[in-house]
Amino acid sequence: MGRRIDMTHHEKCDVAPRNPYVALARATIELYVRERRTLNVPSDLPEELKGRRAGAFVTIYKYGRLRGCIGTITPTRPTLAEEIISNAIMAATEDPRFPSVRTEELSDLEISVDVLGEAEEVDSFDDLDPVRYGVIVTRGFRRGLLLPNLDGIDTVEEQVSIALQKAGIYGGDYKLERFEVIRHTE
Repeated sequence: MGRRIDMTHHEKCDVAPRNPYVALARATIELYVRERRTLNVPSDLPEELKGRRAGAFVTIYKYGRLRGCIGTITPTRPTLAEEIISNAIMAATEDPRFPSVRTEELSDLEISVDVLGEAEEVDSFDDLDPVRYGVIVTRGFRRGLLLPNLDGIDTVEEQVSIALQKAGIYGGDYKLERFEVIRHTE
């Protein structure tokens, strides 16, 4: 399936009829990998991308396998569009688990964008569901996050255990939070 990226003098992004969140991430990754240029926020994006702030994760898959994933728990940029642009570049080039995405891989990639809702503290595992909620674990300056509804993560115990490993928290007390996401896929 061909993907048309329409870059004009005003930095437009061909988002219709595709999901605008994913189209923005894809256009960003393709421009950065090909030209080492950062996409300016396209003028034709829906207002929800230009007028709100939120944490967001960009996940890249190649042939159904994870190829990169970077995100922010809370917003670090003025708009959600800028958050997605920044995280898309980092997912493609700075995920320490993978080499940078190469031009010849671009047509084999699938991208998803998760927009995070507000985190809320929970008292027990009974308040969690690995399909519905992501989790955040915190102790001091250590923090780990795991998104919801991930393949192979079937129990709350698995989800929290992985988040604790990511945070480098081994034993002892920690703060436990949950959050919901809106997942945008191709």
